[in-house]
Amino acid sequence: MRIIRKSYKNLKDEDLLISLTKGDKKSFDEIYNRYAGQLQGFFMRKMWNDREKAEDFVHDIFAKIIRKPESFDPTRNFKTWLFSVANNMCKNEYKKQEVRKNTSSGLDNHYSLKDDNSDVFRQVQDVEFKERFEVEINSLKEKHKNVFHLKYIAGLSIKEIAEIVNASEGTVKSRLFYATKYLAEKLKEFNPTINY
Repeated sequence: MRIIRKSYKNLKDEDLLISLTKGDKKSFDEIYNRYAGQLQGFFMRKMWNDREKAEDFVHDIFAKIIRKPESFDPTRNFKTWLFSVANNMCKNEYKKQEVRKNTSSGLDNHYSLKDDNSDVFRQVQDVEFKERFEVEINSLKEKHKNVFHLKYIAGLSIKEIAEIVNASEGTVKSRLFYATKYLAEKLKEFNPTINY
């Protein structure tokens, strides 16, 4: 008698979640393998490059999925739903940080005092660009920064982003255009061929 094994790699995300609600734990492993890295990068960018917080958030989101897989609506696109949850987690964290900042001694809790640029052999321009990029992207309005992260860091489509931020695709495109043009203008000294 031949045992037929299910090929999880070929299943759609939504089918994996349905399978998970029926108790198939290997479906969870496949979902985790597909999205843990993307979410880690997304949370790193949104949570001030705080690796520990990003890892905690990745753990939290997957713990939520394994505890309550039925909370996912199988009529929705899983990836869009997942990044909507991730985005809401970030918004809640921003609110918590704002409350803490208003009640703390005024020290900014978002940045560590540790110097991560200990490798003196790095190219100076790369370090300068990264620092300037962080400054400029953080100076964007939240709505522009958010769509930029979702598109270029998380790799989501315009349609998926529109669903996550609850805006039209045209609005998302407009916000992306603004963010990209703003960043290109502010960072043009690093690439003099950009003309806006």
